Amino acid sequence: MELNEKQQSLLRMLPGTDHILELSKNNPAFNNVPRSVLLLSIRKVVGKLRNEILDTAQCAGEKDLTDFIVIEKIKDAVNKAMTPNLKPTVNATGVVIHTNLGRSILAEQALKNLQSVARNYSNLEFDLEKGERGLRYTIVEELLCELSGAESAMAVNNNAAAVLLCLETIARNKSVIVSRGELVEIGGSFRIPDIIAKSGATIKEVGTTNRTRFQDYARAIENDTGLLLKVHTSNYSIVGFTESVNLKELVSLGLKYSIPVMEDLGSGTFIDFSMYGLTKEPTVQESVSAGADIITFSGDKLLGGPQAGIIVGKKDILDSIKKNPLTRALRIDKLTLAALESTLRLYRDPEKAVQLIPTLCMLTTPVNLIKKRASKLIKLFSGIKNSALSFKPVDLYSKAGGGSLPLIDLPSKCVAIKIAGMSANSLERNMRDNMPPIIGRIEDDNFIMDLRTVREDELIIIKEAVTAILNRNH
Repeated sequence: MELNEKQQSLLRMLPGTDHILELSKNNPAFNNVPRSVLLLSIRKVVGKLRNEILDTAQCAGEKDLTDFIVIEKIKDAVNKAMTPNLKPTVNATGVVIHTNLGRSILAEQALKNLQSVARNYSNLEFDLEKGERGLRYTIVEELLCELSGAESAMAVNNNAAAVLLCLETIARNKSVIVSRGELVEIGGSFRIPDIIAKSGATIKEVGTTNRTRFQDYARAIENDTGLLLKVHTSNYSIVGFTESVNLKELVSLGLKYSIPVMEDLGSGTFIDFSMYGLTKEPTVQESVSAGADIITFSGDKLLGGPQAGIIVGKKDILDSIKKNPLTRALRIDKLTLAALESTLRLYRDPEKAVQLIPTLCMLTTPVNLIKKRASKLIKLFSGIKNSALSFKPVDLYSKAGGGSLPLIDLPSKCVAIKIAGMSANSLERNMRDNMPPIIGRIEDDNFIMDLRTVREDELIIIKEAVTAILNRNH
C-alpha cells in the first residue's frame, strides 16, 4: 500500500510507548492501574490511531495526535479495561424476563442469603445433624417437595441440563415418544430433538404439528419405548384447528404399559396467573397431581429466581438421576443454591411471593401504578430546562419474555423522548453508553421507555442520563 505524504508525516507523529509511559507517571488518572493494563491500553489506542491514518476515508489529523488527546484516549481505554464487563443495566424495554438482560431480578431476601453464603464457609455438602458428608441437593429438596407435592426433587444448573439429564438417565438407548407439535426450539438454539439425540435416546414423533391424539401415542409404543414425553409449548401457541393429549391421559397410558411419563414445563410456575387476569399456565403442582413421573422447569423465568433447572417427581427415578455421573458435570453451585432456596421460601405465602419476587410483581403490576411511575418520569423531564428535549406519555404493551406467556400483551405506560438534531438510533446508542446503560426500544422515531420494568429508584438515573446527553450535544 502506497502512503501519501500526509499519511507518512502523521505516522511519524505517533507517540511511542516509552513517551506515553513517561507522560503517565505524574498523571493521577493512572494511579493504581496495573502496568499490564496501561501497556495494553496504549497499544490499543496507538494501534487505532495508526489504522485511522492508513484509512483515507477517516484519516486522523494532527490534532488527534497531540499528547493531551492521546492521554485522554488512553484514560478512556484504561477505564474500560478496569470496568467489569458484566454490569447492571436499566431495563426500560418492557420485557419482564429479558433473556439478553439476565432474565429475572432476584428478591431482596435471595440477595441477602446469597451474600451471606458467599462471605462465609457453608454446609453445602456437609450434614450438620450427622456431622458427615452430605448432598447439596438436600438444600432445596424438602422445600421443592413441600411446594409441589412431589416425592423427591433436585436442582441442576439450568433447565436444558435438567431435560438432558432426565432423558439420559431414563431413556438412553431407548425411544422417546413425543408429539410433533411439541418439538420446540427456545433461545440459544436449544431444540428438543437435539437434546433427545444428545441423551442417547431415539425420538419417535407422533401426530401432526397441530393435532395429536391419544391413539397416536398408543400406536407408537413398542418394546424399546423408554419414555412418554410432553413438552409445554411455553414460547409459542398453535390456535385454531388443534388437538392435544393432556397430561392425565398420557399418565394413564404410561401406567398401562409401565412406561414413565415426563413433562418439561419450560417456564414452570407455582402461581396460577389467571388469578391476576393473565393467561392460565400449568403449575408445577398440577403436573405433579396429574401423576407425571418427572417434571422439569426453569428457576429463572416465571419462578423469578436464579438460573437453575429444577427436577421434581417420583423418588425411585430421582434416585437414579442423582447417581448419574453426568449429574456432577451439571450440578448447581452454592451461590445459585442460596438464591434459589430463599426464592422458594417466599412461595410458602403465594400472596407475599407476588409482592416480593420482582418478576411476579412486574407481571402483575396494575396499569394505574405504572401510570404513576410514568408521571414521575415526566415530571423529572419537565425540570430539565432545555428546549431540544421533547417527551410525551404513550400507551403501549409489555411482554413477559423468556419464552413465557407468548400470547399475552400487558397494557403499559411508556414515555417517548426525542432530542432535536439527534436521530432515535443515536439517542438509543447514547442511552446504551450511559453508566449504567439504559436499554429501551425505538418506535415511530422515538426512544421509548416502558415503565413496567423500570424501578422507582431508576427514574433519577434516566433523568441524569438524558441531561448528560443534552449537555454534550446542545
